[in-house]
Amino acid sequence: MTTAPDGLPPLRAADTAALDWRADDSGEASPYSQAFDDVYFSRHDGRAETEHVFIDANRLPERFAAWHKPRPFVIIETGFGTGLNMLCAWHAFECHARADARLHLVSTERFPMEREDLARALANWPDLAAKAARLLDQWPAAVTGVHRLHLAPQVTLDMHIGDSVERLALLDGYADAWFLDGFAPSKNPEMWRSELYQQMAARSRPGATFATFTCAGVVKRGLKAAGFAWRKVPGFGRKREMLAGEIATPTPDERRKSTPWFLPPAPRQARHVAVIGAGIAGTSAAQALARRGIRVTLVERDGPAAGGSGNEQGALYVKLAADTNHQSRVYLAGLLYSHRWLTQLDSQHRLWSPVGVLQLAPHQREARRQARFLDHHCLPAEVVRGVDTDEASRLAGLPLPYGGLAYAQAGWARPKALCEYLANLPGITLRRGDVQTLEPHDAGGWRLGLDDASEIVADQVIIATATAAASLSQAQGLPLQPVRGQVSRLRLASTAPRPAQVVCAGGYVAPPLNGWLTFGATFVPNDDAGEIRQADHRANIEELERTLPGYAASLAGHGQPLSAETLEGRAAIRAASPDKTPYAGPLPDQAAWHEDYAALAKDATRVPAIAGRHHPGLWISAAHGSRGLASAPLCAELLASRICDEPLPLEAPLADHLHPGRRVIRGIVRGER
Repeated sequence: MTTAPDGLPPLRAADTAALDWRADDSGEASPYSQAFDDVYFSRHDGRAETEHVFIDANRLPERFAAWHKPRPFVIIETGFGTGLNMLCAWHAFECHARADARLHLVSTERFPMEREDLARALANWPDLAAKAARLLDQWPAAVTGVHRLHLAPQVTLDMHIGDSVERLALLDGYADAWFLDGFAPSKNPEMWRSELYQQMAARSRPGATFATFTCAGVVKRGLKAAGFAWRKVPGFGRKREMLAGEIATPTPDERRKSTPWFLPPAPRQARHVAVIGAGIAGTSAAQALARRGIRVTLVERDGPAAGGSGNEQGALYVKLAADTNHQSRVYLAGLLYSHRWLTQLDSQHRLWSPVGVLQLAPHQREARRQARFLDHHCLPAEVVRGVDTDEASRLAGLPLPYGGLAYAQAGWARPKALCEYLANLPGITLRRGDVQTLEPHDAGGWRLGLDDASEIVADQVIIATATAAASLSQAQGLPLQPVRGQVSRLRLASTAPRPAQVVCAGGYVAPPLNGWLTFGATFVPNDDAGEIRQADHRANIEELERTLPGYAASLAGHGQPLSAETLEGRAAIRAASPDKTPYAGPLPDQAAWHEDYAALAKDATRVPAIAGRHHPGLWISAAHGSRGLASAPLCAELLASRICDEPLPLEAPLADHLHPGRRVIRGIVRGER
């Protein structure tokens, strides 16, 4: 497999499965892979085969019944196929697990099915129809990478689209059981190679089990060499034997030798978590934890969305680099996750609207950049595609003099209403107050001292207060830049023309919400003043004219001349990091890092074999800038997954890219203090 310059596989559209549909003796059609010349499941009884090979051979019913750990039971599968294995595991979990248990499914797939083919394949089992519908509702675009789906309150599925060995090498997570599936070794030798078993051994919990339909010698030798004990057990149907087994001592994960500072903190108790800050970063983190059954206290001085998340309307979009980098990968994954997350959260579109976003190319430099982006990113059209002037005008519902990029899964949201909704979900208690002190508690958690002299004691804490995070001693020294942004609003006449999609160039303009047209926003680094400025309204009008030439004149033709004096607006302060990537991860003990990694200042290749020391149970989600709707929900999942000792919703290098310690290490290497 080729890799991109940033060390990750290319970000691209995955090839989808090429199928034939072949009828069995009863006339029922089932999918047949053209690429591998093989069936997806037994024509004799595919479901019974799955239950025999994967569910029973891994002893899942009894293990589910006995599962009492706070983290989820994790199953990792090589080859998602039709999803039958995972739906059967979900069904067994529902039948046998305790009500408070959780199941986390991870599956790799190099050739994902089209949604229509998947629906047809799963229609063979009507009693799984409700589960199949949940899967199909969230079925991701065929983009290489990790796609997190929330199938049920207790069940999560991570789809890793790409080569199995490649995907497992990038996975940050560990299995309790393996479904070693995929087309037969003789049909698909590229998957069943020695590296697969080595990655399995490195991604297993002690005692992790496996089961597979095959007894091929290459599989037995590979499993044994990687440390798995295997045994032959009765196969299904006409197949006399299959393999099952376990691994006593997994292979140590060697990935962190060059970056020991990114080793995650050891899991600790998390029955009660305090989240400081009730903007989109804080409320989405609170929701991610509450969904896992954790009690959350959300602490906010002025109420939900008082700061940068307080606009009535905001754009849900990203601007991806022409050449793939870690930041673009994070933001694209975030955009796709936010789309699925909001769809599940608000299917009626009261809090958001996936109308799409047009990112225009109003000058030659941007047109060249977008052309280079399309050359370097062969992504599905349902994610992003280039459009000419006519198509852009049709999508926008307004005449445009240039084309651009169309993002079909983007749109706009109501940040203030969204934060208020999240803050009032079950399991979350909103506490008004300003956190003055944050100190370790004798019992092992944290004590938060509020401005009214009251206290909150929590097992763990997430700081999500934008630039105000620097007021807490543990976050001081972490670079956070204030960026002032002002939006402008105009109540449109009923006859006035209006954009049908969010249209972006230097700024953005959104379709009207409740009759109000919102556009902007200014971007002024190192300015933390919150008053409304007429100069900023004028700047927004000028940017609107550059984005939609002639639109202001058309409004004047409907009796609505645009002027700074006729506009309403809101100014807010966002936080940004120096590299414009959010901070999402455990807070490093900066003094300890400067001591442990001092040698890097003299020679950056001399990496001490010392795990990074962090403030125990202290996390941060900040510096989301003006793209928080696309980044904060995925970062919330990242933090919740770390706190709950789950597989991560991003590849390990991307989780490292978000780690706040990246700036500390950079400072040490450069001799900064």
